[in-house]
Amino acid sequence: MNILFFRTKIFLLLGCILLITCFIPYVSTAEKSGRSDKCNTVVLVNEEFLPALLKAIDEAQNEIIMSIFSFKTRGNKNSCPDRIADHLARAAKRGVKVLLVLETSDDKSDELNIQNRKAGRFMKKRGIKIFFDTPNRTTHTKLTVIDQRLVFLGSHNFTQSALKYNNEISVLLDSPDIADHARNYILKIIKEGK
Repeated sequence: MNILFFRTKIFLLLGCILLITCFIPYVSTAEKSGRSDKCNTVVLVNEEFLPALLKAIDEAQNEIIMSIFSFKTRGNKNSCPDRIADHLARAAKRGVKVLLVLETSDDKSDELNIQNRKAGRFMKKRGIKIFFDTPNRTTHTKLTVIDQRLVFLGSHNFTQSALKYNNEISVLLDSPDIADHARNYILKIIKEGK
């Protein structure tokens, strides 16, 4: 079991690195074409992720769009996922457009499906637009785009374990071009889910 968990984490990390390196040639091309889209990158290890995400949500002006594999709210103000939910609700209340895509499946007894549906209902009541991916494909993303500029991408699910106890790594990218690609990717998931 531990070997499988370790392999999964390694594959997630390698996937993140691959995704980031795929964007580097695009950014270089943009700079050569005269556009100045510098990509500032911050690596967020373990518990560094949550404060950076909450700060970005609190400073959002226009839009927050997320695609999250696992979002486990517990109805406890002090839990990390519930803190994210609270900050998203406050952003929506102040007029920020907040869209959240969650993983779903056709299996009504699937624990992840039950958990994400519960989180979706909880968030919808708080003014957040909820979407579910197509049950035909697993959406394993942990991706957030804020104000079409900031991108959070990595291994952090929105669970207490991932945000407080696990070894996790994500990156914060400040790049309108990368944000545009990531945002369009999430919008494609929304469209496929309908």
